[in-house]
Amino acid sequence: MRPHMLRRLPLTAIIVLAATGAGGLNLAGRATVIEGDVIEIHGQRIQLFGIDAPEAGQHCEAADGRAYRCGQEAARALAAHIGQQTVACEPRDTDRYGRIAAVCRLGGEDLNAWLVSQGWALAYRHSSTDYVREETAARAAKRGLWRGRFVSPWVWRRVRETPLA
Repeated sequence: MRPHMLRRLPLTAIIVLAATGAGGLNLAGRATVIEGDVIEIHGQRIQLFGIDAPEAGQHCEAADGRAYRCGQEAARALAAHIGQQTVACEPRDTDRYGRIAAVCRLGGEDLNAWLVSQGWALAYRHSSTDYVREETAARAAKRGLWRGRFVSPWVWRRVRETPLA
C-alpha cells in the first residue's frame, strides 16, 4: 500500500496492516500476560481473538461458595502455561480499544483455544464462534470458571460501565 493511501485509513486499520506484514511489526516473542485474554509482545498489546476472560477485578464464586478473583486466576493460568516460551500471534481484527485481536500460538498450540478449554475464558460469540466447542467441553468437565458460579465478562463490564441513576 502506498504511503498516501495510509492517510485515509483509521489508525486501527493501519495497525492491522502493519501487524499482517505490511509494516513489519513483529508479533512473536516472549509474552507478558496483562489480563486473562490480553498479552503484550515487544510493547504491543494483543487481545486474544474470539475469547473473553474475566476482568482483573472480577470476582467469581468457587464450588464451595467462597469468592475469588477469577480474572487474576485466568491471567495466572495463562502466564504459567506460557512460561518463558515464544508466542507467535496472527492478527485477525482490532478490538474496541484499537488493539490487535489475534490468534496466538505456543508452538503449534492455539493459546486462545487452550484458555477456553481450561475454563478460564469463554467463547466470545460477538466476534467469532471458533471456540464454542472448547467452551462446551470445559463446561461439561467443570473446569476453571465452570466449577462454580460467575457472570460472563461482557455482562460484568456492562454492569460496571452503566452509570447509577
